[in-house]
Amino acid sequence: MRYTIFFLLLMGWANTAASQKTGRPFGINLCGGEFQEKNLPGVYGKDYAYPTESDIEYFYQQGFKLITIPFKWERIQNTLNGPLDAENILELTNRLHYCAQRNIQVVLSMHNFGRYQINQTEYIIGSPEVSREHFSDVWMKISKALSAYSNIYGYEIMSEPHDMGAYDWFTTAQETIQSIRQVETKKTIIISGDNFAAAEKWLQYSDALKNLVDPSNKLLYDAHCYFDKNYSGRYKENYDSSGATEYTGVLRMMPFVRWLKDNNKQGFVGEYGIPDTDIRWLKLLQHFLKYLSENNLNGSYWAAGSLWDKYPLSVQPFVQADRPQMEILLQYKKTIPSKNSSYEFLLPASYLFVPNTTILPSKNAGEYSPASSNKKTK
Repeated sequence: MRYTIFFLLLMGWANTAASQKTGRPFGINLCGGEFQEKNLPGVYGKDYAYPTESDIEYFYQQGFKLITIPFKWERIQNTLNGPLDAENILELTNRLHYCAQRNIQVVLSMHNFGRYQINQTEYIIGSPEVSREHFSDVWMKISKALSAYSNIYGYEIMSEPHDMGAYDWFTTAQETIQSIRQVETKKTIIISGDNFAAAEKWLQYSDALKNLVDPSNKLLYDAHCYFDKNYSGRYKENYDSSGATEYTGVLRMMPFVRWLKDNNKQGFVGEYGIPDTDIRWLKLLQHFLKYLSENNLNGSYWAAGSLWDKYPLSVQPFVQADRPQMEILLQYKKTIPSKNSSYEFLLPASYLFVPNTTILPSKNAGEYSPASSNKKTK
């Protein structure tokens, strides 16, 4: 009996979804719809834009079958409880149609960080100014408007909520799930974690999300992971100053992967990315993607899109050449689940291997205790 328990504990890390026999697609965030956050709603084609057909076509030709399209609430719905903006809905449906013709799946991701802007002032969802009913309203209308598109991989109702104060994210997410299911029962709903969806702090900030109830049982939990010193994705420090190693990404993902397994949940890594400033970041990304792949956990790289200029994380191609990060991304277009993890040697000694529980290292245990930081700017 003890040998059986030991074997199960040793192997427990390997798969978050052992029953899955087919791989899941890795994708790319094609940005632009969320640009110019200080100018909302802004002017389409000047302040913001959704990915062009050539943007999509480049990654399609590279073999990617999943993209994420970020957008802003204020643009899709100019006034609370009002109608959806016809121009923005048309632009999104055009992208969905173009992708459907190529068998590309699409994540639609609202990038508002748990807020809505009125007269240049942001209000947290759940507050008197921007209620949970307002948030449910926009998602019911989006679900109705886009119900015909079967290539929607999932609706990410809100990317990176944070500092929600008294208006907890769990209650907002639960009420929105219930509202969407009144009009849409088939599509996946993607739930981003609290605290900017930080993978390494998932248990501390987002553990309660395991109690969300979906009548359709089609929830996907989204964590984000960056590898710089303050976990922000800004990469203001170089590789050495960040204290990075080739296994930093694996270590930062382990708490989220363990949480998925312990709670029998399905996951997605909606953002991760590296700068093109040091070749060593490429090795880190390779280990990170291999770890995800082994655990049948897919995601979307941050980022691409023709509106990026000299953004060091971008994989928008140069005029005559691919960006260096593509060398690694092209190796991982789909997960290849494995029964045996390549990274068990990284498990910290402070983990206690008890079935169906996760005990994280102590508060000051390096990789697992990021300092409070601001999120990357776009």
